[in-house]
Parts: sequence; structure tokens; C-alpha cells
Amino acid sequence: MEQVDCIVAGAGVIGLAVARAMAAQGLDTLILEAAVAIGTETSSRNSEVIHAGIYYPRGSLKARLCVEGREMLYRYCAERSIPHRRCGKLIVATDETQEPVLAAIRASAAACGVGDLRFLSTAQTQALEPALHCRAGLLSPSTGIIDSHALMLALLRDAEEQGAMLSLNTRVVSGLVEDGRILLRTADTASGEQFEIATSRLINAAGLGAVALAASLEGFDRQLLPTLRYAKGNYFSVAGRAPFSRLIYPVPEPGGLGVHLTLDLGGTARFGPDVEWTDRLDYRVDPERGERFYDAIRKYWPQLADGSLQPAYSGIRPKLSGAGDANSDFVIQDSATHGIEGLVNLLGIESPGLTSSLAIAAHVARVLALA
Repeated sequence: MEQVDCIVAGAGVIGLAVARAMAAQGLDTLILEAAVAIGTETSSRNSEVIHAGIYYPRGSLKARLCVEGREMLYRYCAERSIPHRRCGKLIVATDETQEPVLAAIRASAAACGVGDLRFLSTAQTQALEPALHCRAGLLSPSTGIIDSHALMLALLRDAEEQGAMLSLNTRVVSGLVEDGRILLRTADTASGEQFEIATSRLINAAGLGAVALAASLEGFDRQLLPTLRYAKGNYFSVAGRAPFSRLIYPVPEPGGLGVHLTLDLGGTARFGPDVEWTDRLDYRVDPERGERFYDAIRKYWPQLADGSLQPAYSGIRPKLSGAGDANSDFVIQDSATHGIEGLVNLLGIESPGLTSSLAIAAHVARVLALA
């Protein structure tokens, strides 16, 4: 049976960041990915926003790791010449009942270490974005956008330069915790051929499949696992160029941050995501859902023309909270939770996962006593 120092299950942005951190510690590291390429699910199906760390409860992992990870990510992008832009974001109140929400967001953000939000009047907001309609706004200068694919390629390159290996088309079928190590049975997703491999450290960064992977480990207490729910987010693009240079967010809504406007590095505007609860991995975008976007967008961009929205793409978030529930925190389970040395489960790593990726990797290194 083959044995390696460390196995990382999942080659999304989180898994790649963790593999990079493990390999940098001198560990013989193997990355297992069930898909044909890296980052084909949540990591490449999002808004590609570098979040400031505004919306998360004080003391939560999301709040701490987002703020820490944001600065790490900006530095990493500069060092590796990864395309990105600190373009800023406006959170807008479109009626008077939402203005107190802006004040609450600003206070909560400051408590989490995000102290650069500026309150803007209608005139000040429109001076920055003349096409924007609102009663008031919060300016977040620390928010940015990034090329997520370039980021993942850089992380993989760093990991491989430190000796890590990537095995694509490799699915974890089951595992066994035995004699201080973890034995994994894996299968080639194309041929079905199976092989076994052992490790003393397993980081479960399987994203949408992370809960199922943990449940497949014999010797792991399944009662410790939260229920995973799929929240599909559909995105629509606009024909032509939108007249905005910053990201535009309405006040948050249950389950998400509302139908917001983000920009890619080429300046193309994308709207979304909405929240569509589902039980399957289906990334098709129903064009009719775009009709529901118009009213939401016109609250802050009244000039949006009829028929100008077109389906772009969708993503599915691994949610640990359901419709109507308070948003859950990241769940990072280590031996203090489940009693299995060397096993770390990364569960419910949704937004701001991309922003937090380097900080999550550093956190994993710490809980494994590697840093």
C-alpha cells in the first residue's frame, strides 16, 4: 500500500491553498480531485470578489479568516502577478427603512476589524456612480475582484514546486481510521479502477462533497456531521457595458447578499446570485429566472433596459443552514472535535471562502501543529 505524509481531498481554491501550505512544511503531499480539472465547482462558479469581511458575526471564523485572508490574498496577488483590482464596493439603501441597516452593517464590520467603511449621502454616492439610485450608501475601499483561475494555477504551481502531486479523476470511495493512520480507498472516475493509499494527515477540502467524504470514513462519528444543503446561485450578465466602476450591493437578504452587481476584470457586469435551494448538482440556468432580477436591480439601477439580461452561469454553495435560518459559520473539525489525529474536515466553506483561502490554509497548519 502506498503511503504519503499528507492527503488533501479536493483541488478547489481551498484544497490548493492547503496543499501549498502542507508542502511548504516539507510534507510529502498528494492532492486528490474527482473532476477532470482543478476548481471546477464552487471555486470557479462565484462572483470572484475579494471580500472585505463586512457581514460576518464578531468572533466567527468567517469574520476572522476573511479579514486575515484578504490581506494575505492581496499580498499574494502582488507577489505572483495574479490579475486583480481593488475596485471598491458600495452597499446601498434604496429606501429609508434600509438606512438603519447600513449603520448596523458598519458597526458590525468595525467590531470585526473592518474600520474603513465610509457612510455616504445620496449626493456623495451618486458623485462616485452617477447612474446609481439610492438613499445612502457605504463605501468599502478594501473590496476587490480577482481572476480565480489564475489564483488556483498559482497555488498549484507553488504546491508542485514544493513537491506536491496532483491526481485528477480520483474519487475517494471510503476510508478507515486504523492504528494512527487513515486508509483511503480511491477510484479512477473514468475506468473505475481502485487503489488504496494511507496517510497520517487527511485534510478534507472536498467542498460540496466534504460531508459525504467524512461520513464515508469508518471510525468517524457521523453524529458530528452537520446537514449539508445546496444553495444554487444563478448569475445573469447584461448586454453592453454597465455604467459602474465599483461593485454594487443591496442590503443583505436571508440566505445571501441579494442580487448584486459585480464586475470582471474586463469590465463586464454580472448580476446575482439569487438563492435557489436544490438537492442536485445542476448548473443549468433557467432564462426565466432573469425576469425576477429586473425589479431587484432597478431598485438601484432604474435605467436597466427590458430584455438586456442574459443567462451567464450558476454556482452551488455548500450551506450548513437552510432557508430562513441564520447563516452558519465555517466548520473546521480537528482532533479536538472528533478525536482522530491528523484529520481536518473543512465543512460549509462557502463565501468568503475564496478570500479566506490562504488564512484557512494557515489555520489548518496551526491545528496540525505545523506552524
